[in-house]
Amino acid sequence: YIGTGKVKEAQELLELKDCCTIVFDAELTPGQQKALENAFNKKLIQDDFLGGQDSEIKVIDRTALILDIFAQHARTREGKLQVDLALHEYRKPRLTRMWTHLERQSGAGGVGLRGPGESQLEIDKRLVRDRIITLKKKINQVQQQRAIHRKGRSRTGLPILALVGYTNAGKSTMLNYLTKAGVMAESMLFATLDPTTRKVKLPGHKTHPEVLLTDTVGFIQKLPTQLVAAFRATLEEVREADVLVHVVDVSNPTWVKQERSVRSVLADIDAIDKPIVTVFNKVDLLDSLEADYLRFEAAKHDKQVAVSSLHGDGMPEFVAVVEEALLGLLVPIEAIVPYSNGEEMNMIHEMGNVESLEYRAEGTHVVALVPQSLASRLERYKVVKDDPLSLRNGENKDGADWVALGRGRHKTNQDGPSQ
Repeated sequence: YIGTGKVKEAQELLELKDCCTIVFDAELTPGQQKALENAFNKKLIQDDFLGGQDSEIKVIDRTALILDIFAQHARTREGKLQVDLALHEYRKPRLTRMWTHLERQSGAGGVGLRGPGESQLEIDKRLVRDRIITLKKKINQVQQQRAIHRKGRSRTGLPILALVGYTNAGKSTMLNYLTKAGVMAESMLFATLDPTTRKVKLPGHKTHPEVLLTDTVGFIQKLPTQLVAAFRATLEEVREADVLVHVVDVSNPTWVKQERSVRSVLADIDAIDKPIVTVFNKVDLLDSLEADYLRFEAAKHDKQVAVSSLHGDGMPEFVAVVEEALLGLLVPIEAIVPYSNGEEMNMIHEMGNVESLEYRAEGTHVVALVPQSLASRLERYKVVKDDPLSLRNGENKDGADWVALGRGRHKTNQDGPSQ
């Protein structure tokens, strides 16, 4: 992966800093990792027969470091299963470096024969393969459970907002500020591994007063393929959301690069086409001039806002931007709901935005913005302009009284006097 000159340079740095581990910010193949370890431990291998006491230098790549961080932060059963699967997928082609007891078992080869049997490496491969199959079955069960939970949430008709963004961007802090969820929010990488969903009431009046807010695992640049496969149940929460809230840590000097990385991951999981609200977070860590400029730039765009989720600065603007995004999910309806169907009227008030109400003899005439699912349910009560039963006094837009016309005592605008 690197030349002998760079190996020598790294060796000198190891001795100067008294280190025993080298981390590569890239994915190394098992062959590259083994060759680098042999190069850095060349002296140790030569002195092995002389009983040297030097410690072995370990070489790990980007994926191994990320998996190690995930393993430290996994607390729930689902998180542990996902991390365990990713670790086994990573270790499967690297077993030669994971095990040192590679002796062969003696096996019975038939009548009077005893073959060399199965090597320890082959046994380990089989055990890892069986463990991966078991973990995938358990994660599939978790996926089914989450699908049931999502189906239950969809029945409520509440819009779902998913907090996405680079790791350590402040997503959990925003969830805690809006919902008082009490989830762990620390300045560390991947503090959140399991999605958390809470109901939150928006103080606005344009759309649904309540929404479901979901905190998800943070993204990173060049997300390892093992993590994408293992955390598919978590990433499905992002795909099923109605609106994505992209939280960006503007206090990080590389926030523009991080924003592009998150959008790249969203494209990989087929979620880039959803409505996205961009939230420039942690403006309180910027100087006043830079923070004011960022607020001004965000105000020029429809779905951007600058906030401080820790102190609550800019949250009214955030609510207004989210409401504008949610408006695109609602459809206008005009219906006459019978007084006996109070459940439908209650759902209109809870799930939509009522523009006008009028109590008539045949029922409640309502004009509102509601989700598509509720609009389909109210289709049978929909007002049809050309329907004479939906108009007062039995007259249509042409001014014809159809009852009187049927009795021969009325004239239309087009016809002459009736005979």
